[in-house]
Amino acid sequence: MNIKKSVTALAISAVLTLGVAGQAVAAEPIKVGTFLAVTGPASFLGDPELKTLQMYIENINAKGGIDGRQVELVHYDTGGNAKEAVNFAKRLIQKDQVDVIVGGSTSGSSLSVMPLVDKAGIPFISLAGSVKIIDPVQKWTFKTPHTDRMAAQKIYEDMSRRGITKVALISGNGGFGKSGRNESLAMAASYDIEIVADEQYGAKDTDMTAQLTKIRDTDAQAILNFGFGSGPAIVTKNVRQLGIDLPLYQSHGVASKKFIELAGDAAEGVRLPAAALLVADKLPEDNPQRPVLLGYKNLYEAKHGDVSTFGGHAYDGLMIALEAIDRANSTDKAKVRDEIEKTKGFPGTGGVFNMSPSDHMGLGLDAFQMLEIKNGDWTIVK
Repeated sequence: MNIKKSVTALAISAVLTLGVAGQAVAAEPIKVGTFLAVTGPASFLGDPELKTLQMYIENINAKGGIDGRQVELVHYDTGGNAKEAVNFAKRLIQKDQVDVIVGGSTSGSSLSVMPLVDKAGIPFISLAGSVKIIDPVQKWTFKTPHTDRMAAQKIYEDMSRRGITKVALISGNGGFGKSGRNESLAMAASYDIEIVADEQYGAKDTDMTAQLTKIRDTDAQAILNFGFGSGPAIVTKNVRQLGIDLPLYQSHGVASKKFIELAGDAAEGVRLPAAALLVADKLPEDNPQRPVLLGYKNLYEAKHGDVSTFGGHAYDGLMIALEAIDRANSTDKAKVRDEIEKTKGFPGTGGVFNMSPSDHMGLGLDAFQMLEIKNGDWTIVK
């Protein structure tokens, strides 16, 4: 059985055909562990991730599983707490004895469990954004979302095309915001961009006018915000309320309709890099991702409403893990790890993945689309 071919067929038909139905002999289930922020401030990440994992595993099992083995999902809700993530990772490894872990909604939770998976020798595919998760490469850790470094690069490319050379940076003070800030600062000089302001805000802040007033008093030609949750929407509203008439860029941390809903009319004109999933129906017919994207989008939205790139990251992680298990013809952790690292030409929602011993993500900058919000919807920047 070839899972890759089955996944492609699913994307076209929105019906899973994985596994061999009707196996006469029952086998031990393949245990996929996950810890996600389904509740709390990062629930907009964890909720679609969990729904995606549950939906696909249910369908896989209904069609006979993987090589006659059912897939069992073992899930814990971290509430976005990195300490809880560590506790749950220990439980997944020691008590539940899962075969692979696909999870970690936030960068902080993913980074916190990496020493555990390394010590235990268990494959871990993170669903978080920080480049630190895969740079430097850690033997047992992989990830599917685009990195914050890539986001900064994609944004700066767009700014350079528009002749923008002076940028005001504002970012959240959580793990994702801090990492994104650091990458934005580090990448600026490579694009001949000067950072003329560097402001931050907290996860519980409800007004950023003080920081933005300082930004307004600079000679910035654009504003870049790195954060997730409600913060970016508040920044967006405050920018408009203060009458700041500058191009506003957000990171891929807001790549869901939830951001547009929270920011309302203020979101008009905001630009951000995001996976092609948000504009699947706007891609050219010959785009190799299009069938996969439309397959996932149609299946998810039929059950759960608007699709987000975050659920797509869970799809990519799950399918990469299951394909590796299929190629290894085993749940031996070392063999599965090796096969994940050999992932080549895998068409996912985040791009076409090509991993290697030196690259545990496998996506290039071309996997990002630069989007602009127009009339409350995503459009591709030409």
